[in-house]
Amino acid sequence: MKKQVLVALAISISALSFAQKKELKQAEKAIKANNFAAAKAALMRAESYDMDGANQSKYYYLEAQSLYANGKGSMEDFDAAIKSLNKVKDSYTSEAETLKQTMTNNLLAIGNKAYEAKNFSKASDYFEKTYRLSTKDTVYLYYAATMAVNVPEYDRALVLYEELKELNYTGIHKEYFATNKETGKEEILDKGTRDLYVTSGKYSNPGERTSDSKKPEIVKNVALIYLSRGEDEKALAAMSDARKASPNDVNLILSEANLQYKMGNTAEFQKLLQKAIEMDPKNPELQYNLGVIAAESNHPVEAKKYYEKALELDPNYINAYINLSALILAEEEPIIKEMNGLGSSKKDDLRYDELREKRQSLYREAVPYLSKALEIDSTNLNAAKTLMNIYSILGETDKYKVMKEKVDALESAGQ
Repeated sequence: MKKQVLVALAISISALSFAQKKELKQAEKAIKANNFAAAKAALMRAESYDMDGANQSKYYYLEAQSLYANGKGSMEDFDAAIKSLNKVKDSYTSEAETLKQTMTNNLLAIGNKAYEAKNFSKASDYFEKTYRLSTKDTVYLYYAATMAVNVPEYDRALVLYEELKELNYTGIHKEYFATNKETGKEEILDKGTRDLYVTSGKYSNPGERTSDSKKPEIVKNVALIYLSRGEDEKALAAMSDARKASPNDVNLILSEANLQYKMGNTAEFQKLLQKAIEMDPKNPELQYNLGVIAAESNHPVEAKKYYEKALELDPNYINAYINLSALILAEEEPIIKEMNGLGSSKKDDLRYDELREKRQSLYREAVPYLSKALEIDSTNLNAAKTLMNIYSILGETDKYKVMKEKVDALESAGQ
């Protein structure tokens, strides 16, 4: 009896294996014919049987193919296909890797197209899928997080950024560059292309360098996301951890300074900026930011000093010109208040004339800064409007007309 049972079982297992292979072959045939619905149906039938290692690998490979559907599957199908490919072992690993590469290329193409169309949410999804397929390419996870911030999808971005932090992602890589002789601009290229262009004579001054770390940007964005959610302590903790790891990173100091500023901690903001200036004394943005704080703290003399230092370091720092003019024009408020409070006596009339001249002197002092700002950026509507109003008050009719035409043109153009 035992022998009969054993024979019966052997026949049963053999029959099941045969039926299973038959379903897998039908799925394979349906996939070749692009009939992915039929393939999925055959795979469901095959799944009902217990599978051995070889058949199991083939099953997962075919399942991934049917879900991917030559790139026509849904995002959920892509996720499922990736999971199936990751289950392929031993046999069919070569085929699985080939399919992974095909899927990667397809995902990247769709992601890049979405990015170019400024569909950042879609781009983020596809870049993340690309990373899930090839986890060694962490740059795609970084792209996914960056795109999510642009949407903005802060909760999702935070998850991706935290994953990057756990991976200790820096994004540091070697950059190859050369100068395009036609445009005179430096371009970053892959090494082979750069060498080819230089050899052709169209590019010159080839070189290589190490790119900046993405870690300060990642930490800053994590902190700002926490801040936007009202989780101030988590924001500061994220920045503090980064500072401990890289205490001499100026960009991290600036990121924490901006965070302190957003939280209303002006004194700490100023302290951090001073530290950054000690480390990077030729940075005009640092001087400008100190000027902003001094102005908001009602220290106009100090603010002017910082703005002028920013311009000394960068003569085209337009915001410094704008803010210098604002400092000057802020002095007119008490003058106007006193003028409006004067009576009609002879003494009051004389005082009125004095104040009017003082006010006009302020306008004349502000004009060069606003003119320079407009020279740097001819589309700056605020600078143009302020100049137009100043010329009107000063009675400089010709200059007023010229500036009014400019303001009208800018407003018509939607500037």
